[in-house]
Amino acid sequence: MNEQNHVIHKDGQVSTDKVDNAIDKIAPEEREQILQNFDTFKGYLGKRIAMGESIGLGEEQMAKIAEKVADYLAAREEPRNREEKLLQELWNVGKEEERHMLAHMLVRLAQGLTPNH
Repeated sequence: MNEQNHVIHKDGQVSTDKVDNAIDKIAPEEREQILQNFDTFKGYLGKRIAMGESIGLGEEQMAKIAEKVADYLAAREEPRNREEKLLQELWNVGKEEERHMLAHMLVRLAQGLTPNH
C-alpha cells in the first residue's frame, strides 16, 4: 500500500481524513476484540500513541486523530461496556471544543499519564 493511503506519513504529516478508511480496514473480529474490554481498548490506543510519539507526533496531532476515531466510534459502533457508553454519551453531548478537550484527555489516559506529568 502506498503512503497516500496512510493516516500518518513518513514525514510526520497527519491525514485525519483517512482515519475512517484505516479503521474500516481492521478486521471485524479484531475490532470486536479491541472494543470488547475497555482495558484492551486503552492498551490498543496506548500502543498507537507510543508509535506516534516515536515518529515525533505531538499531543495535538494525536488528539486530532483521536477526535476522528471518536467520531467514527460514536457514529458506527455500539458501546461494548460501561466505559465506552459513558464516553459515547459525553461525546454526543459535547460541543466541538469540548470534544477536542476530551480527545486530549483520551490521549493522556492511553499514555498512562497523571495530571502531574
